[in-house]
Amino acid sequence: MGVLVAAGSLRCIPALLRSRHSSIVGLALPSVSLPYRHAPSWPAPLVTMAKSNWAHHAYHHVQCTIDKTPAVMLASGAAALVLIHSSSASAVSETFTITFPGSQIGEVNAVQKTLVEAWGIVRETYVDPTFNDQDWDLKLQEALGETLSAKTSEAAYAKIRSMLATLGDPFTRIVNPQEYASFRINNDGALEGVGLLIGSDRDSGRLVVLSPIEGGPAQRAGIVTGDELVQIDDVKLVGMNNEEVATRLRGRAGTLVTLKVRRAGNGSAISTASEITQFTLKRETILLSPVYSAVIHHVALNGQEMKTGYVRLSSFSQNAAVDMEKAVSELEESGVDSYILDLRNNPGGLVKAGLDVAQMWLDGNETLVNTIDRNGFTQPINLVNGHALTHDPLVVLVNEGSASASEILAGALHDNGRAVLVGTNTFGKGKIQSVTELQDGSALFVTVAKYLSPALHQIDHIGIAPDVKCLPDEVLPISSSGVGTSVDPLDSDSCILTAEHQLDLH
Repeated sequence: MGVLVAAGSLRCIPALLRSRHSSIVGLALPSVSLPYRHAPSWPAPLVTMAKSNWAHHAYHHVQCTIDKTPAVMLASGAAALVLIHSSSASAVSETFTITFPGSQIGEVNAVQKTLVEAWGIVRETYVDPTFNDQDWDLKLQEALGETLSAKTSEAAYAKIRSMLATLGDPFTRIVNPQEYASFRINNDGALEGVGLLIGSDRDSGRLVVLSPIEGGPAQRAGIVTGDELVQIDDVKLVGMNNEEVATRLRGRAGTLVTLKVRRAGNGSAISTASEITQFTLKRETILLSPVYSAVIHHVALNGQEMKTGYVRLSSFSQNAAVDMEKAVSELEESGVDSYILDLRNNPGGLVKAGLDVAQMWLDGNETLVNTIDRNGFTQPINLVNGHALTHDPLVVLVNEGSASASEILAGALHDNGRAVLVGTNTFGKGKIQSVTELQDGSALFVTVAKYLSPALHQIDHIGIAPDVKCLPDEVLPISSSGVGTSVDPLDSDSCILTAEHQLDLH
């Protein structure tokens, strides 16, 4: 029984072991052909290594095919599973079977299949080919054995998390279907619901409206910031967390939901005696814009009145680039002289969105970022014949909450001499994750590459240092989108004032 070493791609059936959706930090990819490197170096076939109690469990047989023609495409996208043995290395494609012991508990059995799927994706794509200096094939054997003692799906999922934790990479992880749904909302830039941003009151723990989304069903009905959510349909919200409440508010567009809201009178604090109002709302598809823009008027050092375009980008969702382009175009029409791009507390998001935004501020064929793959090869990603939307002076605000795609964007603008950075050191996340939806609706995040700034500066665990340090008195909360003529709180932000001074120097 030989071991096949070949280039090509692999496919596994049945379809339940194929990923339905794959992405680079949320960005959908076309079907791709994954490289097959080598068969697992099992000490012996998995079935013969089974522990004694495995004999009491049914076995799963998963058939896999290796295609040695590089042109063959995987119809399922980026799903990659495992091969064990080869009987011949001469055929164009060959079939292998994975055999593993299955739990007699249905929900645990389903998680076992998810475990195999997750293990295979990590094996083919994880950035560290040594898997933190451990035998990754042996890890599958150990993890499957441990799941046999699990009595619930939660306990079985814990075994997957434990397996992934041995990689020593907190960004490679599995999330449940509910958590993945929230991730998709944040990155897709749209949700079906009533348009409420909610949070827990720091003092009372009650669930309050942080902001109704402009133009959404809740705002149109008259729900305002500070209202307390008491009940959704016939369910009282006592003891629920933000995510549980948000899940109840969401639903298919066109469906109805009834909210009971407590409102304080005359601007006083909410109390049990405050008025309770009932609202029946129809859910809609609501677009979430990560961009807020405004015009700041200030007097320059030479006494001339200046107009600065302020743009805050709260995340890199799929609509970030489109909304950014719209905001900059409108600010250009209003006659601004300079720009402040605020990336503070922006945790990142889609890598492609970060690169698309960077292109709006740069010309020519500049390098936007350098990626390093699992083989250690560095590959620059360059702008191709770029044309910036504006050439006005630019300051970028960053802080310790600016991470990932925010650091890619800040690095691209800084290293290419386009912007001055003001603020504090950034977070320091120089890794790129792929996100793959698994057969049970959960999702696997896997670190597939590292990146350096255009000038080859290390970012991971280090961050990007600003040109001018600034500790703000208060970082403004994220607001809804729109273009304003003046926003008073901006005038009191010390880092914005520092940015204005830097712009005056230009």
